[in-house]
Amino acid sequence: MKSILWIKSLVMCCMALLVSTSTQAQDKSMLWSRQVNGQLWLDTDGNHINAHGGNIIRYGKTYYWYGENRPYSGGSTEAGISVYSSQDLMTWKNEGVALATSTEAGHDIQRGCIMERPKVIYNKKTRKFVMLFHLELKGRGYEAARVAFAVSDSPTGPFRFIRSQRIHANQWPFDMDEAAIRAAQQTDASQWKEWWTDAWRREVEKGMYLWRDMKEGQMSRDMTVYVDDDGKAYHITSSQENLTLLVSELTDDYLDFTGKYNMVAPGGQNEAPCILKHKGTYWLICSGCTGWSPNEARMFSAKSIWGPWQQHPSPFVGVAQGNHEMPANKTFGAQGTYIYKMNGKPVFMADIWNPRHLSQSLHLWLPIEFDAQGTPVIRWKDHWTH
Repeated sequence: MKSILWIKSLVMCCMALLVSTSTQAQDKSMLWSRQVNGQLWLDTDGNHINAHGGNIIRYGKTYYWYGENRPYSGGSTEAGISVYSSQDLMTWKNEGVALATSTEAGHDIQRGCIMERPKVIYNKKTRKFVMLFHLELKGRGYEAARVAFAVSDSPTGPFRFIRSQRIHANQWPFDMDEAAIRAAQQTDASQWKEWWTDAWRREVEKGMYLWRDMKEGQMSRDMTVYVDDDGKAYHITSSQENLTLLVSELTDDYLDFTGKYNMVAPGGQNEAPCILKHKGTYWLICSGCTGWSPNEARMFSAKSIWGPWQQHPSPFVGVAQGNHEMPANKTFGAQGTYIYKMNGKPVFMADIWNPRHLSQSLHLWLPIEFDAQGTPVIRWKDHWTH
């Protein structure tokens, strides 16, 4: 009888343990089962996802999310570039640091540098994962304005740093004719102590900063990378003191520039570029330059990636709800980082920056819809099914 009672007791304990474990697992799963815009997004460890300014790729059946690993305080990079993995775009596992900072003094990515806007793309020819990002050298603020390259055999890394550089030294945009080049060569940026006047802006549009940086190479700050339908990849970056966007063609291995590039909206002061292609039209969504403060997004379209680009009103409509009641003319309090197609439908990825505690900056993902004319429209949603 005692043995029977003991067995019954053991069974009841096991059942209770299973129920408790199941309940805990269910409670934990609730942490990340729904991503709500304007709130913390938790990974499978229960920590806010620390991947900012980055992008998502799919490799096999797994999604990989890359981004800036930001410190709780301060603006420099201490750890490097984060990577998370998911099977469903909802449950994200922290895979650690894909590209770590260096402890070597004087190294381009020495701990304490600034690594921003990482973008990873997969090269089908070389079977390599290629990372490009905006790099600022340690102790030099935002003076260096470089693009950096890294490569890996695995989507989770470790990525191997290759180099950082200014871009297109001694190269003119491919579509600038001789007259336009001569006009740019007549400008002199050192003479302009007062910015934002009409006369100064006309000089900028002529290519004043393009000419100023011709020998050293063009600046590259906020950036994205786009792979077109034919496998060609393009680097799009904010250049010339954040006044002009550059579109540049990458080599077939995605590890360098071919030298072919042009300018978009000279003097327009656009940054944080995001790009998508819909029914043969390229759409470029950018932000203005107001530091960490949100501003109204800008949008451009073109039939070719080389332009000409036509500007449109901001695609954002309505008012954000919940913790961040921001109107459309503030991009719902966010700044774009990437446009990713989920199940064939484009999604605008953005950061709601928290400059006091950058690691706690919030994520914003919103589906991009299209009106009757085929123009992108982005409306606020608290949450939605991917």
